[in-house]
Amino acid sequence: MRAIGIILAGGNNKRMRELSEKRAVAAMPVAGSYRAIDFSLSNMSNSHIKKVAVFTQYNSTSLNEHLSSSKWWDFGRKQGGLFVFTPTLTTVNSNWYRGTADALWQNINYLKSSHEPYVVLASGDGIYKLDYNKVLEYHISKQADITVVCKDMPAEADVSRFGLVKTNSDGRIIEFEEKPMVATSHTVSCGIYVIRRRQLIELIEKCAEEDRYDFVQDILIRYKNMKRIYAYKLESYWNNISCVDAYYKTNMEFLKPEVRNYFFNTYPDVYSKVDDNPPAKYNIGAKVRNSLISSGCIINGEVENSVLFKKAYIGNNCVIKNSIILNDVYIGDNTRIENCIVESRDTIRANMTYIGEPDNIKIVIEKNERFVL
Repeated sequence: MRAIGIILAGGNNKRMRELSEKRAVAAMPVAGSYRAIDFSLSNMSNSHIKKVAVFTQYNSTSLNEHLSSSKWWDFGRKQGGLFVFTPTLTTVNSNWYRGTADALWQNINYLKSSHEPYVVLASGDGIYKLDYNKVLEYHISKQADITVVCKDMPAEADVSRFGLVKTNSDGRIIEFEEKPMVATSHTVSCGIYVIRRRQLIELIEKCAEEDRYDFVQDILIRYKNMKRIYAYKLESYWNNISCVDAYYKTNMEFLKPEVRNYFFNTYPDVYSKVDDNPPAKYNIGAKVRNSLISSGCIINGEVENSVLFKKAYIGNNCVIKNSIILNDVYIGDNTRIENCIVESRDTIRANMTYIGEPDNIKIVIEKNERFVL
């Protein structure tokens, strides 16, 4: 593909509450064995984009570790590669990324030193499959300056946390409103853009001259009547995990056979960093129904309608229902957990009870010592 890729994964999202206190949103575990950023990286790889940059910043330790090798997404070639950029102290700049446009400005040399004519910009918290070649073909056919990938959401969906667009009959965006209080449209921006590289450089340099920092507010919205900005409608599955409810519901949707088959049994594949864990172990008395159990887990109790990430231990007589258990969690005997998200590397003592509500998911964070003498 005649494009380079950029994944914006540096933002701090307070809507994730305690879950974002120890990791970037793009590093959040999804569907048992994946991270959120794996979906964008896999889409880049499957679209034959060979040169991809990831801009990280907030709580980036686990994300940077996850991205330490490009081989998992097949970017390790002589031409191209996977590049991770964090804010860098220089003689002319000492700021963190102040926004998406500022992140691009601070790494403008990456754009200028590339030779591909187009750029694919994506966020690191979207769960979807997309061939970016189709978006590029649409972009060229419309002679667009910028193409925004959009999704028509159900009428009952809460779209207040998204950018909303309205288009004319030709697909050109005529209105773009970022996170409105009252929704006037149910077509949301997916945070995926295609733009010509030289034009992106020109727009980013203009933003820097005027001390503007945000790609959506200072480019898409500001230039919507001056530039030809078109919407490409995504018809397949898409979700964004930028708040606790959306994160919980997205993981729960992977319990549906049709969603699992779409992502994991239908070409193209979704790739991730592989850990050398043993298969999950189900001991005598274990009962598991409609759940995702990852490698390295040991199950002694009852698990129903839940997602267990790697190396979770479920003790005797435990009952886990409608919950997400993140990596390396130890749950002691006789514990009951319902409608909860248990933070990674937690140790839950025996005989505990944590029960949330379907519309108010409880986040469980304990700091108990795992091995008590």
